[in-house]
Amino acid sequence: MRLRFLGTGDSAQVPVYNCECSACVRATHDSSWRRRPCSAVIECGDQRWLIDSGRMDLTELFPPGSLNGILQTHYHADHAQGLLHLRWGVNCKIPVYGPEDPQGFADLFKHSGILDFSQHWKAFEQRKLGDMLVTAIPLQHSRPCLGYVFSHQGKHIAYLTDTVGLPPDSLAYLQTLTLEYCIVDCSHPPQDTAPRNHNDLNMALEIGKQLRVKHLVLTHISHKVDVWLMENPETLSDSILLAKDNGMIAV
Repeated sequence: MRLRFLGTGDSAQVPVYNCECSACVRATHDSSWRRRPCSAVIECGDQRWLIDSGRMDLTELFPPGSLNGILQTHYHADHAQGLLHLRWGVNCKIPVYGPEDPQGFADLFKHSGILDFSQHWKAFEQRKLGDMLVTAIPLQHSRPCLGYVFSHQGKHIAYLTDTVGLPPDSLAYLQTLTLEYCIVDCSHPPQDTAPRNHNDLNMALEIGKQLRVKHLVLTHISHKVDVWLMENPETLSDSILLAKDNGMIAV
């Protein structure tokens, strides 16, 4: 299995419009630090699935026939806005699997075009996508939201964004697995009070400890997190990775 990050930013992305913080200045001058809407591609054998669709250039990134489908974590705009353009394609169908959320995003369910929203994941439901087993993991967010565990030949990768901590049942399930990589939401630098809708760095690191993961990967990163890590570079151990756009992990 190979997972490539298409975007690792929060809803504001990096650089943030008109911001002159050290992280935004760095990203302006060095595109390798730019953070687009949080999304990824998972590949295994003949399967290639997009995880979230917040990027607005999906029709350029993925020629017709290059995707088996899309796995939505949820339907906030920064994770779904790319579907608004993609739907108007012709002569093909793209399955979009995600949580059951009657609100959806904009008018996508009403005018779905080539997108097929007919299937929803239930909590902890498992499906085989080619040789890869995918498990839907409930997360804690302001909208119905799922993470996913991708499994192949005894190896597991967890993708857990957007969330603030983990629901008890999800934590218990994930603790039964030996995760090669766990990719987690890290939208805020360390805070004295628990954030409302996304992990801060303390909560993200705690998830790594609770799950005893081999490699913890931070994503959904804000410019404030980047600034904090620039000022505190010793914080992350060798087993904790900072995701970057176009970066890849493989098992």
